[in-house]
Amino acid sequence: MNTTIRTFVALAAMAATGTVFANSGSVSQLSGTLSVKKADGSVRILSSKSEIRSGDQLNTEKDSYAQIKFSDGGQITMKPNTVIKIDNFSFDDQRPKEDSFLFSLVKGGMRAVTGLVGKRGDKDAYRMGTATATVGIRGTTYSADDCVSDRGGDCGRIEPAVYVSVADGEIVVRNENGEQAYTAGQFGLIAPNQRPLFLSTDPGLQFTPPASFIQSVQAGSVVNSGKNLECVVRR
Repeated sequence: MNTTIRTFVALAAMAATGTVFANSGSVSQLSGTLSVKKADGSVRILSSKSEIRSGDQLNTEKDSYAQIKFSDGGQITMKPNTVIKIDNFSFDDQRPKEDSFLFSLVKGGMRAVTGLVGKRGDKDAYRMGTATATVGIRGTTYSADDCVSDRGGDCGRIEPAVYVSVADGEIVVRNENGEQAYTAGQFGLIAPNQRPLFLSTDPGLQFTPPASFIQSVQAGSVVNSGKNLECVVRR
């Protein structure tokens, strides 16, 4: 193989590797137990630095918190007893029109910071599905809690609904009964078979990860750091 061919093969391999990385995320912080059900049906217990791909369904156990960071800079922090399905994540720094980040909050609660997919290209490229509505996001920090699918904990004292709040930017919530935009400092309630509504006060859904988790996020260090402890669950 001559030098030109070897160079071409090397560049192609680098490009392919970059594409794979660009279309993925990883576990950046973890306190407790996080598992994933892959598209092929296999189940694995994840550790810090485990890779997250389109088609993955993530599940935190009781008293467990996990933060997933994606290659566009976006982040999702999962509360305990939460299930999130990554329906499709696609990011190429040079092709903003092909961006896509579609995921579903199946159960539980989460906090998110959008990355480049939520700030450039198609304004509908970033969408989250919930039990009662679809949430569109553009350049924001927000939270969502599903108190329809799970009535445990704080959800047991409030109306069954999906609750949203915005810390920065704007979200637009849509369902078959209407559409509502929420901006920084606002709270929303989306009950089954009703249009999205405003809440006058914080519904009080607690987000209380352990101090070690908060400190590691602030410092950029990793809880449960060290060698990769990911393992396959055999049935």
